Amino acid sequence: MADQIKSPVKKKKGKRIFLTLLSIVILVCVALGFSVAWQMWGALAANSGKKLPKSDMRTKQVEMKKDPFTVLLIGTDQRGHSKDWRTDVLILAAVNPENKSVKVVSIPRDLYVTIPNTNGMKGKINWSAAYGTKVGPVENTREAIENLLQVPVDSYAKINFQGFENIVDALGGVDVNVKFPFHQRAIGGKMVYFEPGKHHLNGAEALAYVRMRHQDPRGDLGRNERQREVIATLIDQIASTNGLLNFGDVMKAVGNNFEMSFNLSDIPGLINLYRTIPKENIETVEMKVTFDRIPGVGDVDILHSSERQRVITILQDQLNFHPEPDGNAAIDSEGSLQG
Repeated sequence: MADQIKSPVKKKKGKRIFLTLLSIVILVCVALGFSVAWQMWGALAANSGKKLPKSDMRTKQVEMKKDPFTVLLIGTDQRGHSKDWRTDVLILAAVNPENKSVKVVSIPRDLYVTIPNTNGMKGKINWSAAYGTKVGPVENTREAIENLLQVPVDSYAKINFQGFENIVDALGGVDVNVKFPFHQRAIGGKMVYFEPGKHHLNGAEALAYVRMRHQDPRGDLGRNERQREVIATLIDQIASTNGLLNFGDVMKAVGNNFEMSFNLSDIPGLINLYRTIPKENIETVEMKVTFDRIPGVGDVDILHSSERQRVITILQDQLNFHPEPDGNAAIDSEGSLQG
């Protein structure tokens, strides 16, 4: 068994980010469809077109207008331009323009895997960014996802938790429907208490609302549901009259905390593609894992071979991508990724 490693970044209490980044990209695209202003292009330009080389799993670069492609969506605990960050949300969206469908897979942040470029050492998948000194944090995270799911990662979008808070505040807050009582510490240390019923939350409260996991009877599944609830509301708000009036503030929040490998010239095509995809064709694929505690690593999620293969098959079928098996990604006896 490969050596285990300790977390490379000191855990910062309360800094788990929510973001289903696909929805933030969609949020921006919806807004673009209503108001093509130079202001938003400037806000996005500084953080767009971040270089991501062609995946080693591809023989050629994909054309998003016609080829099936993937987007790796990364939420981080990064503040500003700090180089030390971990991923708190990892989502792979597989888009097929031909059949007008999207498969979205949420990858548990504590998934127990072999970390790329560490001589086979093992730990949580969200450590991959910090161990990317040789290839870069995004590229190392990309390699971890490709090893795990056996499909290429063609592009990415990344946002930090401050960006989420700023977007919610720029829109004047967000309405949620709390289903059970719980509490969660917000960034800065304040404890936020949630009671059942409808509530209006500011950015810090909304982040606390969507990042709580351990008090939810459904664990990550419940957290994912709250994330989708908030995202759907934000999309509606950005497309509303009030959202357009506050569009400058929204774009400032996005521009300062968001980066993507897409070029600005890609955005109109992505908007048009998104508009052609029926909502019922956007499917969330739940990754079923089991819980374990690994000495020196902590609480982890274990993905067993049969479940991993199920998810791989779904994604490869979605992308029309069926490489010859090479045996380089075996599953060890504990069910976690070994290569």
